[in-house]
Amino acid sequence: MAPGSTPVPERVLEAHDIHKSYGRHPVLRDADLTIAPGQLVAVVGENGAGKSTLLKILAGTLPVDRGEVSLSGTLGYCPQDPVLNASLTVEQHLRYFAAAHRLPDVDRARELVGLLGYEPYTASVVDELSGGTQQKLNLTLALLHDPDVLLLDEPYQGFDWETYLRFWDLVEDLRTRGKAVVVITHLVFEQDRFDLLADLTDGRLTPRTTSREDQHVGA
Repeated sequence: MAPGSTPVPERVLEAHDIHKSYGRHPVLRDADLTIAPGQLVAVVGENGAGKSTLLKILAGTLPVDRGEVSLSGTLGYCPQDPVLNASLTVEQHLRYFAAAHRLPDVDRARELVGLLGYEPYTASVVDELSGGTQQKLNLTLALLHDPDVLLLDEPYQGFDWETYLRFWDLVEDLRTRGKAVVVITHLVFEQDRFDLLADLTDGRLTPRTTSREDQHVGA
């Protein structure tokens, strides 16, 4: 390592021994997940398996019953249901969130709007937007501050095919810049895009090898 250089962390997000119950119903039991910079991870499970609960815990919005989550760097969180103000425009959301993150301008926001293809709607209030366009705005706000870790809950919801492809172009750009991306989903259509797949079953996470990981091992 060159003198004065900053060491790259081996892991940017780690969850260990996570337990969570709702009343007498255990949702997560002894769940572990370790994510490295530049890694694309899918957590896969049936509806009701606890995927959204896990993501909320990773995002720090839901306390655990037992266990620990550690984060190195900044975090972006995109929940399944957009958390937006129905009476504000897209532009107002961009400006308010940029101010909240103390960004000097909205240049990154406009870049993301262009990448996701919804420039014609920047003056529209959220209540007038389709579900897919609301999800695009939701994703934009999560990425506004260029986080080191991006957590996505069912991100494809409401996307047409063109937006789906744009989404993966955006994710690939994040990976090449060393950003970690975690996708929560009940279906994985293109497994070879991911570095790690983890099945959430009976409250536990079980990693499985992907073809992409095999390519890295064989390189």
